[in-house]
Amino acid sequence: MDVEQLKLILAGIEQEARQAVQAAATLEALRGVRAKFLGKKGSLGQLMGTIRDYPPEQRGLAGQTLNAASQAVTALFEERQKQIESSEVAADASGAGAHDPSLPGVRLPLGNVHPVTAVQWQIEHVFQRLGFTVEAGPEMESDYYNFEALNIPAMHPARDMQDTFWLTNGLLLRTHTSPVQVRTMEKFGPPIRCIVPGRCFRYETIDASHENTFHQCEGLVIDRNISIANLIAVMRLLLREVFQRDVKVRLRPGYFPFVEPGFELDMSCLICGGSGCATCKRSGWVEVLPCGMVHPNVLRYGEIDPHEYTGFAFGLGLTRLAMMKYGISDIRVMNAGDVRALVPPSRMAGPTIVERN
Repeated sequence: MDVEQLKLILAGIEQEARQAVQAAATLEALRGVRAKFLGKKGSLGQLMGTIRDYPPEQRGLAGQTLNAASQAVTALFEERQKQIESSEVAADASGAGAHDPSLPGVRLPLGNVHPVTAVQWQIEHVFQRLGFTVEAGPEMESDYYNFEALNIPAMHPARDMQDTFWLTNGLLLRTHTSPVQVRTMEKFGPPIRCIVPGRCFRYETIDASHENTFHQCEGLVIDRNISIANLIAVMRLLLREVFQRDVKVRLRPGYFPFVEPGFELDMSCLICGGSGCATCKRSGWVEVLPCGMVHPNVLRYGEIDPHEYTGFAFGLGLTRLAMMKYGISDIRVMNAGDVRALVPPSRMAGPTIVERN
């Protein structure tokens, strides 16, 4: 095929493209027509690949002829696109008179909330009313803040209590929210009243009450003359506000290197009513709130004089608290994406019983 024959073929393609472009009534249809002619497998696209088949002395002229035809067809599409867009704008404008801007807007339905998020919001609201601030810290933490500054040196046996995910960069996934204690001391100094809600990670065997990814809410109060009585009063207030009633609790001794003395605050299992189930390990009690008076060594790491200031700290289990509040018997539901466990905003105070299949 010589260049003259190519010109005849291109004239036919251009005429065909003109008719197809005018017939396209929408932008989507126009895009389909464009692909038919200008795409790699379209009429012009395939002809572009034949330039190398021409004799060397005709390749330049053949290329110019094809480029001119391609530009002409492209101009047809651009012109038609402007026409369609103008007609759509005009159609929208013509319907403007039917809209009354004085009428109230349509109220869109709200989405649902994860149980942990619902409990976290409630706890933040309670503590902010008490003058606490809400702080945050990194989930990828250093050994210093996660262990050393919390009175857990390298060879301390307490490290075996928290199976840790170590990372290849020498850092770790924090095993609790307690690292923010020293970070907050360094940042603000005394007096301190703060909570730290956040996600934690431990290499644990997963069962009805244990997960390798869970949520805690650290609490820290440091001031002069802080006592255990202050700690117990705040804990009781917190549980009463979350459950909107008094719940049965017990306070027993517990060991945590960063507090002295340390306590475990348990609450009666609301899944079984204290009779014993898989969630509470048949004991009738659920551990929700390890707490105690801040260890003097931790205060020193935070550059606070333990002879002048005292304080208390607690690590509230947000995930377990949400299970008790909303009647979720299996902790694995929390990370499973089960939409049945989500809490509508209008029902945040009511139970949502969910069993894991």
